[in-house]
Amino acid sequence: MTAFTRVPCRPLDRRLALVGAVVAGGLLLAGCGGNDDTKDAHDGSGKGATAASGATASSAAGAFNDADVSFAQMMIPHHEQALEMAGLADDRASDARIKSLAGRIEKAQDPEIATLKSWLRDWGKPEKASPGGMPGMDHGSDGAGGTDGMDHGSGGAMGGMMSEKDMRKLEAAKGAAFDRAFASMMIDHHKGAITMAKDEKENGRNAKAKKLADDVIKNQSAEVTTLRTLLDRL
Repeated sequence: MTAFTRVPCRPLDRRLALVGAVVAGGLLLAGCGGNDDTKDAHDGSGKGATAASGATASSAAGAFNDADVSFAQMMIPHHEQALEMAGLADDRASDARIKSLAGRIEKAQDPEIATLKSWLRDWGKPEKASPGGMPGMDHGSDGAGGTDGMDHGSGGAMGGMMSEKDMRKLEAAKGAAFDRAFASMMIDHHKGAITMAKDEKENGRNAKAKKLADDVIKNQSAEVTTLRTLLDRL
C-alpha cells in the first residue's frame, strides 16, 4: 500500500486562492446590488424614468422667455378674430378676390393657432394671459364712458383687434360695403399682428416662435399690400 504524502501549501498558492475568492465575491455583490440608476428603473419608484422624461420634455419645448409666452398668448385670440372675420366673407363678400384672400387667411392662421397652443402646453403656461398682462384687451366694452373697447389700428400690445361694435358692423354689411369694410379692417388687424411679431423677433428667445413671427411678418405684410390694392379698386 502506497503511503499518502501531504504536499505543503506554499505561501504563493495561498495568496492566489485569496485573490480569487475576493474577485468572486465582488462579482456576486455587483450582480445582486446593481447601480442606483438600475434600482430606480426597477424598484417601482420611477425616479430615473421621471428624470429622463423631464429632460426630454424640456428639450422638446425649447428654451423660452416671457416674451415668447406673451406672443403666443396674444396671437391666439388675434388669429381667432381674423378667422371670425374671414368666415364672414363666404356669404357676404361680392368680390371674388376678397373671398379668395379670406380663404388664404383661414388656411394659414388656423394651423398657427394649434401650434401656438401646443407651445404653451409644452411650456406649462396657460393659453390666456392675465388681464393685466394684455393691455387694451377690453374690446368688448360699449360702456357709457364713450369707449367701444380697443380701436382697430391702435398701437397697443393687442393692436388691430376689432371692437364688438366693429364686428357687428362687419356682420351687418353685404356686397361691396362688406368688401370695403373687410379690406379696411383686415389691414389694421394685420398691422397689429405684424407689430406683435416684430416684438417677438426682437425680444423672444424660442427659435420656433421667432420663426413663426418671421412668417407672420412676411405673409401678412404681403396681404396688407394686396388688401390696399383691392381697397383702391373697390
